[in-house]
Amino acid sequence: MEQTMEIDIPLLLPGVTEGQDRCVERLARLLSRRDGVQSVHVRRANDVEHIGRKASAGESVDGARLCLHYDPERLTLSQVEELVELAGARVRERFDHEVIAIRAVGAEDTGGRLEAALRALPGVTAASVNLAGQMVRVEFDRRRLDRPRIEAALREMGAPPVANAGEVAALTPSAESMPTEIAAQESGQQKAERQRAGRPRAHAEPDWFARNRELVWSLVAGALVLLGWWFERTNGLGMVSIGTYLVAYFYGARDNVSHAIRDLRRGRVRFNIDLLMVVAAMGAAALGSWAEGGLLLFLFSLGHALEHYALGRARHAISALAELSPQRATVVRDGVEADVAIEDVRPGDHVVVKPAERIPVDGKVVEGASSVNQAPITGESIPVAKEAGAPVYAGSVNGEGALVIAVTAAIGDRTLDRVIRLVAEAETQKAPTQQFTERFERVFVPVVLVVDVLLIVVPPLLGVWTWGEAFYRGMALLVAASPCALALGTPAAVLAGIAQAARKGVLIKGGAHLETMGTIRILALDKTGTITKGEPEVTDVVPSPGVSAEELLTAAAAVEQRSQHPLARAVLAATSARSLSVPPATAVESVTGKGVRARVGEDLVEVGRLLMFEEGDGMAVPNAVRADVARLEAAGRSTMVVRSGAKGAGEGRWLGVIGIADQPRAGVRETLVRLRAAGIKRIVMLTGDNAGVAAAVGNAVGVDEVRAGLLPEDKVRAIRELATEGHVAMIGDGVNDAPALALATIGIAMGGAGTAAALETADVALMSDDLGRLPFAIALSRKSRAVIKQNLWLSLGVIALLVVATTSGVVGIGPAVVVHEGSTLVVIANALRLLWFEVGE
Repeated sequence: MEQTMEIDIPLLLPGVTEGQDRCVERLARLLSRRDGVQSVHVRRANDVEHIGRKASAGESVDGARLCLHYDPERLTLSQVEELVELAGARVRERFDHEVIAIRAVGAEDTGGRLEAALRALPGVTAASVNLAGQMVRVEFDRRRLDRPRIEAALREMGAPPVANAGEVAALTPSAESMPTEIAAQESGQQKAERQRAGRPRAHAEPDWFARNRELVWSLVAGALVLLGWWFERTNGLGMVSIGTYLVAYFYGARDNVSHAIRDLRRGRVRFNIDLLMVVAAMGAAALGSWAEGGLLLFLFSLGHALEHYALGRARHAISALAELSPQRATVVRDGVEADVAIEDVRPGDHVVVKPAERIPVDGKVVEGASSVNQAPITGESIPVAKEAGAPVYAGSVNGEGALVIAVTAAIGDRTLDRVIRLVAEAETQKAPTQQFTERFERVFVPVVLVVDVLLIVVPPLLGVWTWGEAFYRGMALLVAASPCALALGTPAAVLAGIAQAARKGVLIKGGAHLETMGTIRILALDKTGTITKGEPEVTDVVPSPGVSAEELLTAAAAVEQRSQHPLARAVLAATSARSLSVPPATAVESVTGKGVRARVGEDLVEVGRLLMFEEGDGMAVPNAVRADVARLEAAGRSTMVVRSGAKGAGEGRWLGVIGIADQPRAGVRETLVRLRAAGIKRIVMLTGDNAGVAAAVGNAVGVDEVRAGLLPEDKVRAIRELATEGHVAMIGDGVNDAPALALATIGIAMGGAGTAAALETADVALMSDDLGRLPFAIALSRKSRAVIKQNLWLSLGVIALLVVATTSGVVGIGPAVVVHEGSTLVVIANALRLLWFEVGE
């Protein structure tokens, strides 16, 4: 006999949601060794019955969970639960993940060099480096390694950490651009205070030379090459000109040589682009072509400096998010306003924000009213009105009124912090095209080296070329076949695309999702909270003859004013909007599932479904009331019948019928039209609501198909069916629709700024509750895919052209370097166009 237990992975391993994570594999191996456990495996999100069962039970579904099969005769359920909990604790205690921002310069294969070096560290189980994004993600064994030692190793590798990507206070443009970590001096007392507050160590502002060292050395090398060439032209190739060239070589190859020396110190020799360029320059010098070798190093170093500057523009677009939050806040404590560091603000504090100031915290307004510009967080172009009870987010800008805000999230848990952290992690996730190019490079580079050796050796042996000519062409081939543009084209485009999406209020969690968004052809949408506002409102007030609309509304509101039911809130909101005075009610009695009754003055007022009045109390429901109810329900309204009078006495009055509906969001119909124009072929609404309401909403917004009355498992089945026709995106609220979000090709969550679940669950989060952001996201994805393909073909085309030109002797080292570096700068500039992308381009 076998029993099965399924556990949400995030419950065991907080912060881990993917079944492929190494920690999940370790947890499964650890559990499988226990006596009585028959098997352990990860169940993915494509198991319909499993997902439906979990979702129906109200449990979290994020796309992967641990499935444990055990023998109940050897292990009780409580023992299994304890075993699983302990095993999860052991994994969490032993293994950890870190995302670290770095400053790494050098050849385009430096990322691969760093990955290999990190994986070689004792205790590292996985490492991923995004050189363009200047981010490293490391998984490691806590018993053998910790973050400080990883950072020390990165410094030794020539990639010093500049900030913790998850610590908002430390991530600044100045730190991002620092070539080395420059720690500010601090006293022992300051250090103790900083550590108690949990603040990262500050970075001093680097001087101009520190920020532009690479460019300066390159320009010095260029000037010396020009000076050496002038000496050579006027006085011949003598000691003066050769000495000048040697100094030019020193400045042009300084970074390249330093990287090679670091590798040699660790006992490794890497045939990377840095080393190949130095060898090619030395070869040119050995052949007497000093000027050509100097030109090679000058152009190569200049190209690198410009590449790093250009990529820094894209990185700054993301790191600038951290600047949105002020570093200090005005907090009210003991009735006195005090200016404190943002790290000292705690949930529950009251923060004062003056007009035109940037809001430093996530919280709710408790005093004041104003309009707030939330564009930096949600992408909304129009300021949003805020009054008591309204949520606000760190990084948004207050308008004309002063606000007092009750803090709801500490630093690190704010929406802005989560966005920065998730974007940093997204930078380390490689897109499919980037994975392809890396696999291609692993085969291509060794092949080029073998061909280069044959090119240098075989033709002289056959008497076709001289040894000098063969050696020169071999050096030119190394330059021609260097895959710099190929290595940078895709990550630069992904970096720029994710940055631009984040600036527009769309969080895309990785290069794979950025590429895939553009392939979507079928769109499935939840109704409540996605197509509709998620808050019912009164749409129809139908009073009986002799009764005013105001009397009908106030009677219903009096009975419902103590209820928390959404329909009751809708009635109260309608009376408030009309400035109606609501009388008090007494002896309130709820009729389960049908309605509510109460005394309002001398009368007994009853409010409820038609069913409540059909259960025979001596008063027949008038045909006019029945007709009003039928008409409103046919139009997709929920109805409330209101009657006043002594129950059963036959003297009561039918006040009328109120129709309530969850209205479609403004502009949804226009958004769906834009989505069809963007290439979406089919739009389907999936809802658990009744068919009448669903059909009314579907017709109002213009979807192609409505599927109503669906349970979570039914939505999953619908997604599986739609996926047979092509790539499908599911849009929901990130919680109730988690099963379908997990199964869809792309899961898109609404309102990422308002809920952590929306940010964590889906592949893409629309930070505001604005479906109108979706056409932009799809268009950006397609533009990104086009840019990636352009860069890929341009890179491969230039390599092919230069290989033919250099081996045939048509092009020498100098022109090869110009074209090589030029193509690299072109693909980066092409990628950076995404930073200014707008719909319609």
